[in-house]
Amino acid sequence: MAELNQKTQESGKKKIRSRKMAPKVDLTAMVDLAFLLITFFMLTTTLNKPAAMDIAMPDKTKGEATPPVLIDENRAATLILGDGKFMWYHGDFKKPIAFSEKPSDIEKTLPQVLAQLKAKISNMPNSKDMIVLIKPSKEARTKDVIHTIDEIKHQNITRYVIGKTQEEEEKQLLVSIQ
Repeated sequence: MAELNQKTQESGKKKIRSRKMAPKVDLTAMVDLAFLLITFFMLTTTLNKPAAMDIAMPDKTKGEATPPVLIDENRAATLILGDGKFMWYHGDFKKPIAFSEKPSDIEKTLPQVLAQLKAKISNMPNSKDMIVLIKPSKEARTKDVIHTIDEIKHQNITRYVIGKTQEEEEKQLLVSIQ
């Protein structure tokens, strides 16, 4: 702080004044408060919300053989995934209602294929909604499976299953995809 010292003219006596000490501010309480606030906000803030995909998988109980689930062929569409490519068929593999004749690129043609299949299945008599069977091969990338599930959800298809290729003909079909 600035001081203004003026000399007073008195009779030769000087007053002796004590020196003023500069005021000190104790910041201990302020630092404690700052650390308490930092700790509070660190503990209550959500930094990154986890992104998870909801997939219902069957129970693996030992000793009990689960009976196979029968699906109406008119409602079922199967996607066989390879390395960036896929093939599909509608209905039973041995007697398909419709099928792809050659492998297609997953990112480019999957939306159109799903939209066409959904429209075709919804127009069939006595059909409720579409069931998609996703069968990735060992060569299929995780990115392709995730893209397929995202596209299925984008098309508002609520029933889908991730399985594995079991029939020998499907395995041979996968060889042609690669």
